[in-house]
Amino acid sequence: MAENKKNSLFSYVERINHEKRFEMPAISMFYGLIVYLYYYDNKKHTVPHIHVEYQGKEAVVKITDGEILEGELHPKKMKLLAAWIEIHHDELIANWTLAVKGEQVFKIDPLR
Repeated sequence: MAENKKNSLFSYVERINHEKRFEMPAISMFYGLIVYLYYYDNKKHTVPHIHVEYQGKEAVVKITDGEILEGELHPKKMKLLAAWIEIHHDELIANWTLAVKGEQVFKIDPLR
């Protein structure tokens, strides 16, 4: 019974994240990249990560080292993203910690 509740919660969370994907504000935007953090998003990828979109492509990227966990981005855009992640590492970790608990996340300055 507990396993069914757990699976139904995961399905619910995935559905909510999918439905709110475009309602939830991005945490940053720069050079065409849009960076998101989804609420309760620590089941599939348990490490701190961000979701990044650029020209219709999406990637899931680790905050700790900039490794792509899923998807792809243009190499030049990955270099920009890696620089931004390095500059804002502490803010990203703090935001990810809030997001996985369902708490309010904060905007992060873009790469300038």
